[in-house]
Amino acid sequence: MAKIRIHNMMFYGFHGIYEYEREQGQKFFIDVEIEMNDEKSIASDDVKDGVDTATVYDIVGNAVKHKRFTLLVSLSAHIGDQLLQKFPHFDAVTATIRKPSVPISGPIDYVEVETTRYQKK
Repeated sequence: MAKIRIHNMMFYGFHGIYEYEREQGQKFFIDVEIEMNDEKSIASDDVKDGVDTATVYDIVGNAVKHKRFTLLVSLSAHIGDQLLQKFPHFDAVTATIRKPSVPISGPIDYVEVETTRYQKK
């Protein structure tokens, strides 16, 4: 098995519990970890059997920028589902989202959610 990670992608999106969060938007920081059986990609050395990280970045960006979610866990799962749909040779995708500006009355760095989605077999 191989794991490929893309860390700290930053996108501006419109997600949150409160209406003003979905109207004004803010920055979101996202990590993606992809698990796949690497035997085919090792043998072929072909990107179609591996991971095209530029395409992964574009799929994550489209999910964050062009949809609106109330719950970050729903956005995280959506990202995983979109990647698994595009790349059927991925076994699992873990998406972690950090939201630094949250309506909490106290000092924090960010709120973070993580989901792992698995390829249906």
